[in-house]
Amino acid sequence: MNMPAYEELLAALRRRFEENPERHPGMDWRDVEARLVASPDKLRSLYEMERTGGEPDVIGYDPVADVFVFCDCAKESPAGRRSLCYDGEARVKRKKHPPEGSAMEMAEEMGVELLDEEQYRHLQTLGEFDTKTSSWLKTPDDVRKLGGALFGDRRYGRVFVYHNGADSYYSSRGFRGLLKV
Repeated sequence: MNMPAYEELLAALRRRFEENPERHPGMDWRDVEARLVASPDKLRSLYEMERTGGEPDVIGYDPVADVFVFCDCAKESPAGRRSLCYDGEARVKRKKHPPEGSAMEMAEEMGVELLDEEQYRHLQTLGEFDTKTSSWLKTPDDVRKLGGALFGDRRYGRVFVYHNGADSYYSSRGFRGLLKV
């Protein structure tokens, strides 16, 4: 990442952090920024989250692991990460009209994780997300072995977690990334 992009990213992250204090009560931007400056690989991941429409922000701090937790906080599933099936296995097995990619493969390329159900429900306590879209969620192995995958959304004032075939993909379904810094 070149220096202007680096500076623009830090400015965008700071602005979002300051505009949404309810997502990270009691945290100080200077602590977050110091961690980011010391972690260029994590900045690359945050850049990819931002570039694909995720609007990443800090949503927590894990004192045991001593990490800040970033998550995509765009109102809807990031536009640059939609129309993807769940994982590479599902993408390869889909012979008719295969998608261009998968959520798990793209997340790995970006250096982020998909949110699991608990993390997704936590995110939904910080605002109303995915009211018109849905997001793939990290799926337990026992569900994935049967060909399924989980996704979540918010409808009717409630958060729902559903299942679908892992090879399915829709223009309104993407994924939200999680990054620990």
